[in-house]
Amino acid sequence: MFGGLFKKKDNKMILGAPVKGKAVPLSEVNDPTFAEEMLGKGMAVIPAEGKIYAPADGEIGMVFDTLHAVSLVSEEGTEILIHVGLDTVKMNGEGFTGHVKAGDKVKKGDLLLEVDLDKVKAAGYDTITPMLVCNTMDYASVEGVTGKEVEAGDDAVIIEK
Repeated sequence: MFGGLFKKKDNKMILGAPVKGKAVPLSEVNDPTFAEEMLGKGMAVIPAEGKIYAPADGEIGMVFDTLHAVSLVSEEGTEILIHVGLDTVKMNGEGFTGHVKAGDKVKKGDLLLEVDLDKVKAAGYDTITPMLVCNTMDYASVEGVTGKEVEAGDDAVIIEK
């Protein structure tokens, strides 16, 4: 019926964690744009390592020139934004390595970006990594799975059609 990530029986889709670390609610992100869910609902990870992976099968929408964020659209049409750190746009890509470009097809678990977390911290920036569903209003519910340590790919956001 919905294919891909939507389970036919319960109309739910699950996004994987984009990075290994501690899963926390968006309310713990020290930035009102994320904490107040202005761009959408989701969750955040305090990363334990600097490898950012695709949370779902889909197509890369945009990779910011500064490599601090990437957007993708899942095969089901879910618009996902992964933002690595806070104010890291000011690093102008230093410490970041991109592995994808706009238009690339990706599978859940594909490496999208790498970031030198020590370099981010040394520059005085928070490494917390929000993952948002930007078209939250298209769904009945979008709930982050938080309060625990996660490996990249673990259940992180449950979306109900």
